[in-house]
Amino acid sequence: MQTQQTLGLKAYLQTDYETALRRVVEALKTEGFGVLTEINVQDTFKKKLDVDFRPYKILGACNPKLAHRALTTAPDVGLLLPCNVTVSQMDDGCVQVAIVDPLAMLGIIVDENLKSVAQEARERLSRVLAALED
Repeated sequence: MQTQQTLGLKAYLQTDYETALRRVVEALKTEGFGVLTEINVQDTFKKKLDVDFRPYKILGACNPKLAHRALTTAPDVGLLLPCNVTVSQMDDGCVQVAIVDPLAMLGIIVDENLKSVAQEARERLSRVLAALED
């Protein structure tokens, strides 16, 4: 099930965490996004706080063509890049995938020229979630 939230879009996968993570990365690649950064929240919390936490990763996804268009139009948009994608194990056994909504993020920038870039990014990221649900 895909739902729109204030900051992003979500899907819930009935699979194990590692399989979900691999599927997310592959679906992003299909839409022209690479993963620039990967933050392992579970490991970080354990190392820095000595706290146990569920498997949870934050992926920094970037589509170079869209990023170039956005940065050429408004260099400050780099503060909002890359697009964050979270993959987290839920208590009920499913895996939640959440993807930031580029339109929501660009809503804080008043530049109509960026709207088409954000719309295209949103369409591509929505297809990522749709592919995961198949």
